[in-house]
Amino acid sequence: MNVRNCRKCGKVFNYFAGPPICQVCRAAAEEKFQTVKKYVYEHHGATINEVSEICEVEVPQIQQWIREERLAFAEDSPISIACEKCGIMIKTGRFCQKCKNDMTNTLRNVYSPKPAAPVQRKDPRDPAKMRFL
Repeated sequence: MNVRNCRKCGKVFNYFAGPPICQVCRAAAEEKFQTVKKYVYEHHGATINEVSEICEVEVPQIQQWIREERLAFAEDSPISIACEKCGIMIKTGRFCQKCKNDMTNTLRNVYSPKPAAPVQRKDPRDPAKMRFL
């Protein structure tokens, strides 16, 4: 049993996985997420600061939801975050498509399985021979 204190309210709770917050705080965070999601859907031109003020959610929390790909925005939306590798502005996730492709290709090049050499087996019919140096 893994018992921890909630990072938000300080109450003791049984920790399973994910962020170290209790079920009450987790439910409140999910409710705020749904509020933000609904507001962004209804107001396409809203900025991240406007969403933060109206929905009473901190900007870093909104950015975290974008990085987790829980929130995604249309190309014409003013809300965007920087790619963690190259800094280009993206609408969702941590990396732009170019950086994702580069990382995928790099990993493919690092892990290139080579075919195993065929094992030569002795013919059981060959008599054992003695060899000298």
